Amino acid sequence: MNSTIAFYQQRLNLKNASFTLIEHEDAIVATVYRIVQSDGTEVILKICQRSHDYLREVFFLKHFANQLPVPKIVQVIEPTTNIHGAVLMQCLPGTILKKTDLNETLAYELGTLLARIHLNRTSGYGDLTQPKSLTADPRVPFTEKFEEGLDECADHLPKSLIDQCREYYDAHCDLLNSVDGPCMIHRDFRPGNMIVNNGKLQGIIDWSSARSSFAEDDFCPLEIGAWSSKPKIKTAFLSGYASVRPVPHYQALMPLLRLSRIIAAIGFMVKRGTWDGSSSHFYKSNRHLLDAFFKENL
Repeated sequence: MNSTIAFYQQRLNLKNASFTLIEHEDAIVATVYRIVQSDGTEVILKICQRSHDYLREVFFLKHFANQLPVPKIVQVIEPTTNIHGAVLMQCLPGTILKKTDLNETLAYELGTLLARIHLNRTSGYGDLTQPKSLTADPRVPFTEKFEEGLDECADHLPKSLIDQCREYYDAHCDLLNSVDGPCMIHRDFRPGNMIVNNGKLQGIIDWSSARSSFAEDDFCPLEIGAWSSKPKIKTAFLSGYASVRPVPHYQALMPLLRLSRIIAAIGFMVKRGTWDGSSSHFYKSNRHLLDAFFKENL
């Protein structure tokens, strides 16, 4: 047993429980364990390396506890200078949804759920765990995040490519003046964050990226093919969404949103030093997307 598991086992009173690391391509922000307790009960432990990821996870799981199918919080360990914040939560029955297993009925249901998230209007844009920092201007947090990613990439990517990114942003940032918000968004709403059992949705997981922003941002995974390559799936998803609230006019904004996500992903991996190690596959994928972006959007 490694020291990390031993620490959380003791703090959470999980003596004699077995810990199994859940590994997947996107596990670059948090460490997640499936835990089987001595009585056979299963729970999930999510350890967040960044305190604000922990705060958002807890905030949104609590907020949506009686509104949406989300895991129930069992216990938490708040982050300190020397301790990563952790959330012990319900282990939902089933498995991660694969986009190849999507059908129109399930896609419709998921569309309605995304719309229900967006019905939660907010007082401003930004991190809801820090309400004093919220702003009425959607460009402020978006620009800060975009520049943060570019700064992290500054010594890694060619200067000419960094300049291209800034030029594209400057030419298109005015699109943010007419977005659909502010509202709560998941920001990683895709099959990989849905738990299903026998074709039935059991829950929506991974809320550490959620925030107060604009609804268009949550359509990015749908548009980049994370959902399905089948047009009928997309149509069903949008129909489900439209049954709850109008679908935002997101198409014009989509290239800028895609570029922001690519830069943020590359910057994060460079900052963590995992781009040529544990995250190399994810890095190469995003690096390819960045090169392709300017070929498609010049």
